[in-house]
Amino acid sequence: MPTFDQLGLRPELVEGLARGGFHKATPIQAGVLPPAILGRDVLGKAQTGTGKTGAFLIPFFQRFAEFPATPEPFGIVLAPTRELVVQVQEQAEKLAPSKEFKSVVIYGGVGFGAQLDGLQKGCHLVVGTPGRVIDHLQRGSLKLGKIQYVVLDEADRMLDIGFRKDIERILTHCPNPHQTLLLSATVPETVLRLVNRYLTDPVHVSIESEKPTVDKISQSYVSVEESRKPELLLKIFADETPRQSIIFCERKRWAEDLYLVLRKKVAGVSMMHGDLPQGMRNQIMAAFRAGKVKHLVATDVVGRGIDVTGISHVINYDIPEDPESYVHRIGRTGRIGADGTAIAFVAPEQGQRLTNIESFINRLIDPRAVEGFEMTRPVAVEEAPKPPAPMTHRKRYSNRL
Repeated sequence: MPTFDQLGLRPELVEGLARGGFHKATPIQAGVLPPAILGRDVLGKAQTGTGKTGAFLIPFFQRFAEFPATPEPFGIVLAPTRELVVQVQEQAEKLAPSKEFKSVVIYGGVGFGAQLDGLQKGCHLVVGTPGRVIDHLQRGSLKLGKIQYVVLDEADRMLDIGFRKDIERILTHCPNPHQTLLLSATVPETVLRLVNRYLTDPVHVSIESEKPTVDKISQSYVSVEESRKPELLLKIFADETPRQSIIFCERKRWAEDLYLVLRKKVAGVSMMHGDLPQGMRNQIMAAFRAGKVKHLVATDVVGRGIDVTGISHVINYDIPEDPESYVHRIGRTGRIGADGTAIAFVAPEQGQRLTNIESFINRLIDPRAVEGFEMTRPVAVEEAPKPPAPMTHRKRYSNRL
């Protein structure tokens, strides 16, 4: 892969990247940067953990010296979740080539005060979730009349959770011409419609292996009765001594129950799900990134787009019904080429879920030998469709993030 100074970046930007320990571009960065630096619209397809954030921030900073002093932002990044918005903003602060750079994060679940204050003081870049960006546009506290650079990050996820209309409303507030970069792990028809409507003659960059997962991740499963899952998890912790782990549960209540069990037996355990207050979620993620939290029990609120480099193990405590969710979960380890371990707990009657995942990733997942737990393949019987969950379990998809 080329070094950043071989890609025609400004010297002060190359120096800033080097100070942050970034010298060589990742494949997605090497593909996106040349056309983006020339001002072209870009559709970038790559899995999580491949350096997509740098791929869209670096071209913005390449143009940073061209932006005149003004209180209104020149760039806006839209992302699907609060955690991803915070992560992008933190990365922007690290990569910024000038101390004059200012960014504002905009997301729901917290008061408007700090966001209004940041917008009133002026900034170069706004990073936000679509719902809260719309709220600020309606209030008149955010003006997009100077926007020259638009990023749609994790576009497929934003469309999955119902942000299409909000995204389109925001794009209509941005003046033309402007440059647009759309980054996505997958490019289904819904994303293509967005590309065809709002991107102009985009350069397509696709960095994705034939297998929709990371080859360096060691994947295995253990067949286990539901009642013995806590015992199995503690046994794996004792045998493997993970440096840092995420334990994925399907439901918020199940995550809470498991957390209450683990915190009595394991040090450095915390929990994350969508019903926690935003301030608490921020504190937990900061502690997790800093390594103060070693084991994070979580729902899919951290299943995608969250970049924590120290994660050695991902435990699918509840194997997901959707194979794509499995891929995004295990992508939390093995970040940008690092090794990682993913272990799935599979109930005896959940063999069909395991088979569906293996078909999706085009490889067999090996059984893991754990003393005291039999190595039997779960039965692959087609599962009956589940009835819709009550509204109380679905409200987080209808609320603005």
